Amino acid sequence: MTNDHPRIAVVGAGLGGLLCATALHRYGIDTTVFEGDPGPDHRDQGGSLDLHEDTGQAALRTAGLHDAFMSLARPEDQEVREYDHTGRLVHREESPSSSSRPEIDRTALRGILLSALGEGEVRWGTPVRAVTPTLDGPARVTLGTGTVEEFDLVVGADGAWSRVRPAVCDTRPFYTGNTLVEMCFTDVEEHHPELSRTIGRGMMIAVDRSDTEHVLIGQRNGDGIRVYIGLKGPQDWAERASVDLSDSAAARTHFLKLFAGWHDDLLRAIREAKGPFINRPVHRLPYPHTWKHNPAVTLLGDAAHLMPPAGQGANLALIDAADLAGAIADAVTAGVPLGRAVAHYEEIMQPRGAVAAEQSARALEQ
Repeated sequence: MTNDHPRIAVVGAGLGGLLCATALHRYGIDTTVFEGDPGPDHRDQGGSLDLHEDTGQAALRTAGLHDAFMSLARPEDQEVREYDHTGRLVHREESPSSSSRPEIDRTALRGILLSALGEGEVRWGTPVRAVTPTLDGPARVTLGTGTVEEFDLVVGADGAWSRVRPAVCDTRPFYTGNTLVEMCFTDVEEHHPELSRTIGRGMMIAVDRSDTEHVLIGQRNGDGIRVYIGLKGPQDWAERASVDLSDSAAARTHFLKLFAGWHDDLLRAIREAKGPFINRPVHRLPYPHTWKHNPAVTLLGDAAHLMPPAGQGANLALIDAADLAGAIADAVTAGVPLGRAVAHYEEIMQPRGAVAAEQSARALEQ
């Protein structure tokens, strides 16, 4: 390494990893981005995100991408509706005329980042098997093929089950006792107009306050609607209930029985689902989640502070990435060791992540 040309690897081409690489390129610092997926369209990237002014949007400004974001954002999709199980609307927040948290589909946001970075900059189909720090030297990245490459800094942006995290700590995510079962609806205005009206322009949650073991959540996306059945129980709930989620008809029957007595306007979310029913157990890391500093390895996003979905995960991944890229650029400009940049970044990121993780955990409990 020369201080003005550090060898930096970003593991994971999700939102945080791509923004980190994009920001570093904007500062004139090259990166190598490793991604196990064979291409950007290999799998569904998830639902809609609301990007916060002081985190997600601030990070996009750092990367020069805020205008591109606003061209695709949906500020009109910020409505919130809460129903009870009888179908009565008990609370509503209308979409503000000017929102500081506009929505955007995760796939669309990832597309903005890939376009800015250039898809040729990502080494698709290149999973990382392990990362091994060395004493006062570079970190070794072992790829799925067994090939080993060395980098002055490896950034773990590879999510909940990070292969980079074990290089700095032995902490693993644990199951929270909650599961989401996801269903997707497209062409909703033509094929599911009643469901569309029930959910509205944003997010809907329906709860039976006398039985909070299961809830219904609806989310407006740019290309349709996603519905989540929230369940409390063991992670192997489907096996215990003898439910085969790959059999959409059987899954539909099971959930209609589970929600028996709920209003028909709400049950449409289950009755009209064609499948697949996707099981998504909710895991998190303990908070605060810290590790012994290593100058050649660090983490961002879910790899650093995995938390239940409560509107903060993607925003934190983006601002983590922007802060880390800025710290690296400052170190390179000043000619100081890269490890100082990593330490400075972690001093900011870890407490911020701990606060958000606690808030998300409490929201899940409620």
